[in-house]
Amino acid sequence: MSARPAVVDLWFDPVCPYSWTASRWLEEVRARLPLEVHHHVMSLYLLNERRTDVAPEYRRNVEDSRGPSRVATALVERCGEEALGAFYTAFGTLVFDVWRRPTSAEYHVAVRSTLASLGLSADLEDAMETDEHDEAMRRSHDAGLARVGGEVGTPTIHLDGTAFYGPVLNAIPRGDDALRVFEGARLLAGYPEFFELKRTRSRPPVFT
Repeated sequence: MSARPAVVDLWFDPVCPYSWTASRWLEEVRARLPLEVHHHVMSLYLLNERRTDVAPEYRRNVEDSRGPSRVATALVERCGEEALGAFYTAFGTLVFDVWRRPTSAEYHVAVRSTLASLGLSADLEDAMETDEHDEAMRRSHDAGLARVGGEVGTPTIHLDGTAFYGPVLNAIPRGDDALRVFEGARLLAGYPEFFELKRTRSRPPVFT
């Protein structure tokens, strides 16, 4: 195991299940070795806005689910990036108990409960239905994509300064498994000519 402290910048959409499994994996790692994690907002809506090969049902779902990323952006603008990690943990704990596609109303309930649990201003929920923070969301989103290109999704991770899409984890690695996955990712990130590993997902994610 490397003794060198690692710095991770995680770009995520709050409603993306694979962002959630990656974020919980990083929390498992952070409990076991020195790790500095910075959270940044990404948007599935922005990722897909110009794509012509997106199924209509998926596009409708993405458009209906962009409210939480708007709230996350509004939170960063009002309270700073240091508030984002706690918001994401509280929100994701409510949303990602089992695999499902929440409705817009369910996202509202989760955001409202999250804000209340953290003692944050209830009016941040209003950002879900406006484009007031969309420009700031796009700036954060574009910053996450700048070093990985446009043919990616969420999450995007910058590890020790090397950026890549993923890792896409179908379940949350725990304990020693979390450390092994992290060291593997760190080794690949440390090789400048590594670009991609990929296979087709065949089953829904597991969050336990």
